[in-house]
Amino acid sequence: MSLPSIAMPGWFAAGGPAMVLLAILSVISLAVLLAKITQFLRLRPLSSPGSDRALDALEGGRLADARAALTNARSPIDQVLAAALALPPRPATASWQEEVLRQARARLEPLRNGLRVLEVVGTLAPLIGLLGTVFGMIGAFQALEQTGSQVDPAALSGGIWEALLTTAAGLVVAVPVLAAFHGCDRLVEQCRHRMEDRLARLRVLLAGNGFSTEEEVAPGTEAHAY
Repeated sequence: MSLPSIAMPGWFAAGGPAMVLLAILSVISLAVLLAKITQFLRLRPLSSPGSDRALDALEGGRLADARAALTNARSPIDQVLAAALALPPRPATASWQEEVLRQARARLEPLRNGLRVLEVVGTLAPLIGLLGTVFGMIGAFQALEQTGSQVDPAALSGGIWEALLTTAAGLVVAVPVLAAFHGCDRLVEQCRHRMEDRLARLRVLLAGNGFSTEEEVAPGTEAHAY
């Protein structure tokens, strides 16, 4: 199951095609992870300084100051609050809530981009490694059969450890990738929860300041899953 070892370590070439595929998957997952880290550092999903200032202003009944606090919103939470405050302040209407929900989804979806790639790589890598091991073991036992009664234990053990390389490589790729996936996914979930919290508080403050209409939302139609 060995590949031509051109500029490749011997153990890598001994792993066969499965090692090449695992190397490709590891490069892809690393690129996605670096892109997500850059995105999170730029957007700061858990940051909401503008939203906090805006909500504090609304507590004092200062709607204009609340909107001004979100003029340069950068984080997803601040951007959703800014979009909500840019609407006519009628939180009891179905149209207002639908538009806010649309804005929240639009800000959260880019944060989820690429996470499915990490999940797929983390799931497939151990299976590819196991498949490479199975093929390697088949090759080792075929060689053992061809030797007949002249069994060389060193050759057999060498074939087995070469076959097991792909399983180890698959786990080495999968473990950090899955950890990164769950870490990023948890960050997005925390962003969603904070966004829900700020929007709920915004609705209460707008309603408390008398901003509502007779077009009430029908019971059970409040959408809160982004």
